[in-house]
Amino acid sequence: MQPEIRPSQAFWQGVTGALPFTIVVMPFGLLFGVVGTEAGLDLAQVMGFSFLVIAGASQFAALQLMTENAPTLIVVASALAVNLRMAMYSASLAPYLGPAPLWQRALIAYMMVDQTYALSQQRYEAAPPLSLSAKVAFFFGAAAPVVPIWYAATLAGVLVGTAIPPEWGLDFAVPITFLALTAPALRTVAHIGAAFTSVTVVLLCAGLPWNLGLLVAGLAGMVVGAEIERRMTARTEDAAE
Repeated sequence: MQPEIRPSQAFWQGVTGALPFTIVVMPFGLLFGVVGTEAGLDLAQVMGFSFLVIAGASQFAALQLMTENAPTLIVVASALAVNLRMAMYSASLAPYLGPAPLWQRALIAYMMVDQTYALSQQRYEAAPPLSLSAKVAFFFGAAAPVVPIWYAATLAGVLVGTAIPPEWGLDFAVPITFLALTAPALRTVAHIGAAFTSVTVVLLCAGLPWNLGLLVAGLAGMVVGAEIERRMTARTEDAAE
């Protein structure tokens, strides 16, 4: 029988697991700081974006629409649509972290980003199992390198601004981050169906104004994924009868 993992051990496991993600979080944050400054936002506005929203993809989507003078409703709806995955992340982690105290769940909700979710979900499903306190500690450990670096990198991007050479290619961080997180998650037919549908629809709707194709693709992907999951569950139940 394996000894129980202490919360302190789980915390450092989370830190160690999250460290590789800093390689892409740093240029991601730098890029947002630069783009935000170029869009006309001042230091307080850019940093407020990163502190309050703390979601790179939705921040870029909202900023792009703001520069295009899109209606406020469209900006907010697009940002929420991009970040709608966080609701699914929360539902996925609820069985593991739901019994935690309210203040811990509030901090977990605030620091719920793609990296902290992916690491935590994989660890919670793996053996050996963790106690509730160790699960919470692991999540905070995963957030410890990621969240502060996001703030610091955004600040650096604002302060350095256009002095960053274009040949550095900071924009590589955005697709690389999501490829690294999404590819391992495509483990079922429902996941693959949802991903294929959303990619196809967003390409077909590329001509729509204000990135409305993103909203349509997100909804289409969720509908297809949910329907595939429903049919597979029904088939499994019928086979078991």
